[in-house]
Amino acid sequence: MPRWRWRIQGRGRPPKDRLIRMALRGLVFAPLDNAGVPLQSPPIYLRPDEFEALRLVYLEGKTQEEAANMMRVSRGTLWRALDSGRKKVVQALVERRPLIVGS
Repeated sequence: MPRWRWRIQGRGRPPKDRLIRMALRGLVFAPLDNAGVPLQSPPIYLRPDEFEALRLVYLEGKTQEEAANMMRVSRGTLWRALDSGRKKVVQALVERRPLIVGS
């Protein structure tokens, strides 16, 4: 088992890679005002794993267990990605802020 050193690797356990089948980089959804001009407000960033979790569960209708197996993560990790992604999408809609996917 490798020994992680603070000076070299950073703190804590290294993150596990997630399998992202549909990676979208730099996709922007921006709200418009009545004149059709994009609103200038700070954007919200949706991570690729949050986008993939939302896509698998809500668009493709997979269960959380199936989606977690497809992404090669635990069900708890998938649930946290779903929860975080939902909050970010709702915040972008309610506060009329741009949503940037996969940055």
